[in-house]
Amino acid sequence: MEIIIQVIQLLLSLSILVVVHEFGHFAAAKIFKTRVEKFYLFFNPWFSIFKFTYRGTEYGMGWLPLGGYVKISGMIDESMDKEAMKLPPKPWEFRSKPAYQRLIIMLGGVIMNVVLAFVIYISMLTYWGDEFLSTKEVNKYGIRPDSLAMEMGFQPGDKIITLDGLYVEDFSKIPMNLVLNEVKTVDIIRDNVPATLTLPEGSLNKLINHKSPLFTFRIPFIVDRFSKESPAEKSGMQIGDTIIGLNNEILLYYNDFRDKVQTHKNEMVTVTVIRDADSIDIPIQLDEEGLIGVYPMGNLNKLFTVSKKEYTFGEAIPAGFSRTISGIDNYLKQLKLLFSPEVKAYEGVGGFITIGSIFPKQWHWESFWRLTAFLSIMLAILNVLPIPALDGGHVLFLLYEIIARRKPSDKFLEYAQVVGMILLFSLLIFANGNDIMKLFN
Repeated sequence: MEIIIQVIQLLLSLSILVVVHEFGHFAAAKIFKTRVEKFYLFFNPWFSIFKFTYRGTEYGMGWLPLGGYVKISGMIDESMDKEAMKLPPKPWEFRSKPAYQRLIIMLGGVIMNVVLAFVIYISMLTYWGDEFLSTKEVNKYGIRPDSLAMEMGFQPGDKIITLDGLYVEDFSKIPMNLVLNEVKTVDIIRDNVPATLTLPEGSLNKLINHKSPLFTFRIPFIVDRFSKESPAEKSGMQIGDTIIGLNNEILLYYNDFRDKVQTHKNEMVTVTVIRDADSIDIPIQLDEEGLIGVYPMGNLNKLFTVSKKEYTFGEAIPAGFSRTISGIDNYLKQLKLLFSPEVKAYEGVGGFITIGSIFPKQWHWESFWRLTAFLSIMLAILNVLPIPALDGGHVLFLLYEIIARRKPSDKFLEYAQVVGMILLFSLLIFANGNDIMKLFN
């Protein structure tokens, strides 16, 4: 069921992105009185799921969810309609329009994807506001690094101050900043002493391919509830007690206590708690799993002051614009890493399985729209790359025409389109092949 929910979210998101992108081309073509023959969601080789014709344009839905297209009269595109191109140009055809109009038509899809991300961010900020756990709040108790973070030099309880001198307010964005800004040094406080951590060589490549959370935050072990047949409850522990030690060893944080207590399976241990400002030692007989049957306080709002900002619609407009520009900048940095032989980010390139896996396993509208905005920015940037068969390839040839004041030949454009399609299908096979290989590793 979880996979089905992810697939539905992926298909819905792609449908929105494709329709908006193709509408950008469609609307620009209509503005300049250029005939649009087809408007399709998904591709339709051999047959369509449905189709209808309205005012000279065939609208439909294909069965192959690899994108979508608009077929504009007089344009060399993925349809490779060579016969139509042999006929004399008609006034309503793409090839008859001035270069600047053709340029706007080709940029229409990219522009609409950026606009979509902008609109989504404005709507999200207006409806949900912005909520995050600040690095300052996490530093009340310090971080809990995973194995890779510890390999990089971080230790439990470290307090992260800056990354290459930059303070990251949102704690959850620290790993992303480590990668995108190719951070070399991290200023920390360890055991109340300021220190500078220099990340070891090769950390960037490991971070890019790292899937689990690099850091979590430490929390005090405040008893929130008991499991059924809890040894701790039977021994007199109460809800609201704060566990601070085991067998006279000070253990102030939940994960530290959990790791330690599991080394005493089937043993009698002494757990120290704070209750009403008093320190109490409680003897507990552990079970065969080394558990005391206690759940820690899980409500972050009771442990931390979670940062929350509400936005009016007017306030959300500049904030949404800023978030869109930041998203574009971040994705450009990711592309830069993709082409770095040292980082080998291409090893982590994925296809539809990877994209689908980023959606939550339970339906969550805020996450859905946040990911759709990200994918919209991604689609805009990828489409504007100067690769034949992409919008960017057409834009490149149009810029050449504007500067050189002569068009590339139709034969050249046909060959370029074929080469571009081969490149795109090769990338598609490579990305989805990576996904398949990961399933068996």
